[in-house]
Amino acid sequence: MKILIIHGPNMNKLGKRDQDQYGTFSQEALFEMITKKYPDIKFSFFQSNYEGELIDVIHDSNKFDGVIINPAAFTHYSYALRDAMETLEVPFCDVHLSDISRREDFRKINVLDGLSLKSFMGKKQNSYFEAVSYIIQKIKSYLV
Repeated sequence: MKILIIHGPNMNKLGKRDQDQYGTFSQEALFEMITKKYPDIKFSFFQSNYEGELIDVIHDSNKFDGVIINPAAFTHYSYALRDAMETLEVPFCDVHLSDISRREDFRKINVLDGLSLKSFMGKKQNSYFEAVSYIIQKIKSYLV
């Protein structure tokens, strides 16, 4: 089973940003935690601060069995990213380290609402673990 995890802008600065919201771990440590927790899954990870690069990766992501995306700031306003996600033919969900529903008003907007199978948020790395477990189950149900 192959799962792609996509990270949007500033996710490469994890551990240096607001640690109360995002945790103290780096992006690399987060990816390592995920890989260790799910050793039977083949993960690919991609991060970019550029919307167009993310869109290009999304356009090429149907070769995976599932996709998990943390669009970061693009969550709140990137309709181009949403449009790209609409082209996916594999199950996907979105994940957020902080609980965007309890943050500033502009952060409460999630342009993937209604498109993503499910959103996971507010539990830092555990949001990712829940998202991975969920997408694995969805992939298995599609394979039956």
